[in-house]
Amino acid sequence: MVELTQRQRIIFKKVVERFTYCAEPVGSKVLMQLLDFPISSATIRNEMAVLEKAGLLEKTHTSSGRIPSRFGYRYYVENLMETSLDDPVRHSLTTIFSQRHYSLDEVVEKSCSILSEMTNLTSVVLGPDGRHQKLAHVQLVPIDPKSAVAIIITDTGHTENKIFHFEEDVSIEDLRSCTELMNDQLTGTLICDVVDRLKEIEPLMAAKLVRHEVLFEAFAQAFMRFANEKVAVAGRSNMLYQPEFSDMNKLQRLMKILEDSELFKQWTEQKNNIAIPIGTRNELIQIGDCSVVTAKFHYNDKEEGQLMVIGPNRMQYSKVVALMDCMSNVIEEVFGVHEGGEKSDEQAEEPEQ
Repeated sequence: MVELTQRQRIIFKKVVERFTYCAEPVGSKVLMQLLDFPISSATIRNEMAVLEKAGLLEKTHTSSGRIPSRFGYRYYVENLMETSLDDPVRHSLTTIFSQRHYSLDEVVEKSCSILSEMTNLTSVVLGPDGRHQKLAHVQLVPIDPKSAVAIIITDTGHTENKIFHFEEDVSIEDLRSCTELMNDQLTGTLICDVVDRLKEIEPLMAAKLVRHEVLFEAFAQAFMRFANEKVAVAGRSNMLYQPEFSDMNKLQRLMKILEDSELFKQWTEQKNNIAIPIGTRNELIQIGDCSVVTAKFHYNDKEEGQLMVIGPNRMQYSKVVALMDCMSNVIEEVFGVHEGGEKSDEQAEEPEQ
């Protein structure tokens, strides 16, 4: 464990904050202007030499200033980082998601887009994986002759609502018979196998339903979407504007890795709500100058998703962590999840349009 004096901690913290903001090595003259206590340039240089010897700072070839090392970033995150989010930003996030009820797919896409826009980095959001859950119940609620709400519930309590729009009129009797048939034949089937099972019972649907083709197609599409991984990635192009990735070979490697959704699952086993695996052995981080911040959110008491922000080691961790923590809380509020991942009985999810 590195032991620093109070003055060294303040100087090191200023170096990190300045460098993450401007991407320029920080020298003693700049620090003299930033520090709010009297100190000479020579004393600052001596303290920076101590910090460099401790492995927290390192020199660059092109400047007399210093930049944080990877170890330095970790020390900053674990010991010095202060997180806070401006009230207007917090209010803006809450307002965006409170304007109407969102489906899980919509929350995944929207939160990913917002994270990327607010951080100017690459963001990834993984929704709960429903493929290996089992179908527990299906319900069809008529709206009018050409539309109905399909409610799909799994054995974990995961609920997906989908509005079906039919090209032809479908009778209430067909909807009722279809619901009975689905629950009789498909209950207990893995979500990833439901479409195949649906094809097997298509002859039964044809025998019992007048508009069986319309209902078969609607449910096949709904179950395929349910079974798909809910992964959203936004802001890949933001990496083009980071000086750390000006090297074309490094940028190409990064872009190729960001196309692999399997990579993102490496961070889903984190114990803490917020994790910053700086310096860990990971394909993405091993590119160099790259870091990941991850945060959990609960969909219900059994399922959770993941927020991720990917950027250079130089990212503004305090801002990113505060934003992701707020986003996680807002998402849980959308689904009526209380502390501990429990979902409110009063929370009802609006059908997806």
